[in-house]
Amino acid sequence: MKRIIRMLFILLWLTSCSTDDSEHVSYDNPEAPLDIPINFPELNSSFYTNIPTVYGVELGEKLFNDKRLSADNTISCSSCHIQENAFADHNAIGIGIEGRVGIRNTPPVQNMAFMQVYNWVGNKLQLESQPLVPIITHEEMDSSILEVIGKIENDEDYIELFNKAFEGGGITAEGIYNSISQFEYTLISANSKYDRVQKNEGETFTESEALGYAVFQDKCISCHSTALFTDQSFRNIGFPINPNNEEAGRARVTGDVEDYMRFRVPSLRNIEYTAPYGSFGQFATLKEVLNYLNDGVLEADNLDPILKDNNNRIPLTETEKDNLISFLKTLSDEAFIGLED
Repeated sequence: MKRIIRMLFILLWLTSCSTDDSEHVSYDNPEAPLDIPINFPELNSSFYTNIPTVYGVELGEKLFNDKRLSADNTISCSSCHIQENAFADHNAIGIGIEGRVGIRNTPPVQNMAFMQVYNWVGNKLQLESQPLVPIITHEEMDSSILEVIGKIENDEDYIELFNKAFEGGGITAEGIYNSISQFEYTLISANSKYDRVQKNEGETFTESEALGYAVFQDKCISCHSTALFTDQSFRNIGFPINPNNEEAGRARVTGDVEDYMRFRVPSLRNIEYTAPYGSFGQFATLKEVLNYLNDGVLEADNLDPILKDNNNRIPLTETEKDNLISFLKTLSDEAFIGLED
């Protein structure tokens, strides 16, 4: 009995020492302030399980700009997703380390919180599963998450930020994915001239912009609908086909021949800053895009009905093209791309 009592005493003493010697650190990490436009579509459901916080966003932005995410420390996420280009770039096709060329145009990073599918072919449904893709892709960063962690695990700034962002959880792969996504969730573009006109904030369209808006509503809004100016659907609109034999459009994801060369309808917000256009930068200017649609697109069995039922074209006069481009430029958000404070 004495032995049992002695063992219990020792156990209680050890427990007491452990409690006394350890100190729980509590981190004050409030939600990041976000201005969610009331007219935008629903948030992606993953947003609610990874709500942006002050330190999570700070950490994500730091990682977004860190070239150590690439194998040779030469490129970061921001090397291809450049703010003044609406977080896209001006290359026809994305270029990674050592000048390696991918197969598609770099998409802009904007209004990610409201997107239900990501990338040209919608192979990601949650933003948190996206950051690993460029890190491990040979034509992009050609690294690994373990290699990235190895490079930053002794960085005092990162150690502190990870602990503040994720309750002392330390540097983890999940923390990298979640924090980059939190930062990207904050990249909301909703302050263009178009938005201010819609909210009656004292601005009005010019005559050309108003006429272009009418053309847009007549000939473009079927695909470029909602406040995001995309319905997020996948369509084959008969653009020139990528000569890269690895390209098959959404069919690469679904394996369905009906999805061959179908791509996600891109948002038109900030389109003035994101040239060239098309899944592999087929068109240098907006005028080239409109000329192509007017002249007639490529025939395909799965060509979108909007085109197939209209002789494979969207007819536009030269005046309509010019007015339409004037309207599209009202979707430019100068504060978002850093031209305004």
